[in-house]
Parts: sequence; C-alpha cells; structure tokens
Amino acid sequence: MDEPALWAASGAMALTGRPDGPPVVTPGRPASAVAAALARIRAVHPDADLPDVRVLGERAAAAGLARRAPTSCGGAFRTTPTYDGVLGLSLPRGSDLALLPALVEGSVDPEHPWPAVAAWAAARTSAEVEARVRLLGLPGQVRSAGEHPAGRAGVLRSPGVSRPVPPRPLVVDLSSLWAGPLCAHLLGGCGADVVKVESRDRPDGARSGPAGFYDLLHAGHRAISVDFGDEAELGVMRDLVARADLVIESSRPRALARLGLDAEALVAAGVSWLSITARGRASDAVGFGDDVAFGAGLHTPEHWPVGDALADPLTGVSAAAAAVELLAGRTSALLDVSMHHVAQEAAAGPGVPHVVERHRDGWLVVTDSGVHPVAAAYCRPATGRAPAAGSSNESFGLR
Repeated sequence: MDEPALWAASGAMALTGRPDGPPVVTPGRPASAVAAALARIRAVHPDADLPDVRVLGERAAAAGLARRAPTSCGGAFRTTPTYDGVLGLSLPRGSDLALLPALVEGSVDPEHPWPAVAAWAAARTSAEVEARVRLLGLPGQVRSAGEHPAGRAGVLRSPGVSRPVPPRPLVVDLSSLWAGPLCAHLLGGCGADVVKVESRDRPDGARSGPAGFYDLLHAGHRAISVDFGDEAELGVMRDLVARADLVIESSRPRALARLGLDAEALVAAGVSWLSITARGRASDAVGFGDDVAFGAGLHTPEHWPVGDALADPLTGVSAAAAAVELLAGRTSALLDVSMHHVAQEAAAGPGVPHVVERHRDGWLVVTDSGVHPVAAAYCRPATGRAPAAGSSNESFGLR
C-alpha cells in the first residue's frame, strides 16, 4: 500500500484537519515508517502479539479525541507565526503555563494564554523565539522559512560488551507517558519480562489519562515504586537495573546521574540501555509528541498538527524495533533514540499524488493504488488491567 492508503487506514488521518473540514494526508511517510518497524519486529518474533499501523491512533481512540485544527486533537498544542517562521508550542502542564509570563515578559491570562504568546512571537525572529523557549525549558519547536536540514539518525547505537540474552529478557522500564511505555509494551508482546519503575512521589502521569489505554500498554507487567530520596530503596532499584538485559528510560543523563545510574558504565558491564529523549542524549531540549512532530516537519501546509502526538508512537515503535534486534544479538549497546530525528526521518520523501473525496459513508483517499476509506481511530482492547503503582514492591524487598 502507498503512504496515503496506510495513513488513511491508521486512524491518524481522521485526527488531522479541521473538525468541519476534510481529513488531511500528512507529508512524508509516517505510516509507512511504522509498518516497516513492525515488520522488523516480526522478522525476529514472527509469533509476537503486535498491533498494526492503527497504533498511531490508539491513544486518541481511547480518549475519544477528534481532529480540531488549528490545535492538536488533545488541545494542548498549537502553532503561531514568528516574524520569519512558525512556533509550535505545547502547554500540557501547569508548570508550562506558569512559565509563560517569563516567556512573553508580561502578564498572561492562564485561561486564554495564546493571544499573549501570539503577540510576543509575531514581533520576534524564529532564532529569538527558539532561544527563549530553550532557555525556559518549554516544549516548543520553531520552523523557519525554507528549513529542511539533514539531521542525525533517529537511533544511534554505541556497542558495549558481549553478553548472552535469555529467551525471556528482563526489561526495566523507567520511562513514562507514551513512547517509552509503548516500546516496553511491544517488547512484552515479544515475550520480555517487563518491570515498570516509578517514583513514589511522582508516578507516571499517564495513569491519569484514559484507563483503557494505560491498561493496554502495561497489562502483564510488574510495577514497583521507589522513594528516590531513600538510599536503601535506590540501592534496590540499582541492583534491579544491573540485572536487566535492557533498560528503557526517557530522562536527561544528569537526572539519572542523581539516582546513581550511569548508562555508559552499565553498558560496559553488559546491560543494554535505550534512551528516548526529545533530541538525543546530547541535548537538553524538552518536547512532547505534537511539538516534536511539528518541529521535524510533520505538519499540514497550514502548519496544523497531524495525528495525535505523532512523534510518540513513531518513536515507540522505532525504538522497539531497534531493541528487538539488539536483544537478538550477543552484544550490549546504548541506543540513543531522538524523537525529533525519528520524526524527521518519517517526514522525508516526496508525497504521493492523491485526492480526498467525501462519500456518503465518510471520506475516501484516491491514489493510483485505488480508493481507500479513511478509518476512524481504533484502540485494541487491553488483555488485562495494568498493575497498580508499587504492586510488586514486596517481591523486590520494597515497602
């Protein structure tokens, strides 16, 4: 199938565009990239329980979201012009809203923040806007006119040492939200033993999202919660990490260093490490799925968002494919996964000629390969309930 047909089947197209207008085909090949990554996993685990391209729309389906351009279907992201480009900014957290007065250097109505952001950005160059966003650690990306720079690979691999991996590898998941847990979920579908680790004070924020989606990603896993201020409990976590065949995390290296976790040293000792960050381990950039996808070039010609937090599922599936291939080998490695560069790879390539047509039963995409209905977003039913935070603590010697 060509990209518009896969995009239409994924459910992500139904999430792209204005609510009163036609669904939109995204640039690049994100659905094809997901299909290719899933095929790589199946090549190693032909009997694995895996999704298809509809994985792109699962969170939106579970949450009952729909397309609502010019904002994201989740409502937290939108774009606004700079003097010479476009800013894409996500405001999903109260802490992001609290930083807006510092961003615009003036007062901001927390109930209606976008007018102040728009007025500030329009009077400044993209370089000035980007520098301010980075300084404050806000999840935003800037697109400048004519900007299509070549980037690094989405997944960088630094080899470690020889170490055999058991048939059921132990995967320790320190990540949260969507991309990392999706990677862990896919590895669990390939037979891995997944242990989710959360801070006792700050559990995974996705627990407050759609329960069915959280269950889908975490059913069948074990879960421990750790007091990061307790040295004895940190010791238990470090021992678990040292025994892991693979660790998944989505934190900055310095945050992990405060917990006594050194990825390079662990890889040298035989533990494989998978790091998912907005722009790679060398960057301090902050990002969420919508703004990262926008910054990488996955947006409509009007600079509207495409899909639902598209960089998250793209990255989760790509990371899982790299992890499966790594675990099938005999050498540990550090996988440095950049959400931005994974999305940038998916945004590359010429578009396929197509037409979107209204039909009495919905929307159709017409290409040289045929006529393809635009499917609604779909979420697989969970195979069980996700474990409660800390439900496996006792078995690990934690309170």
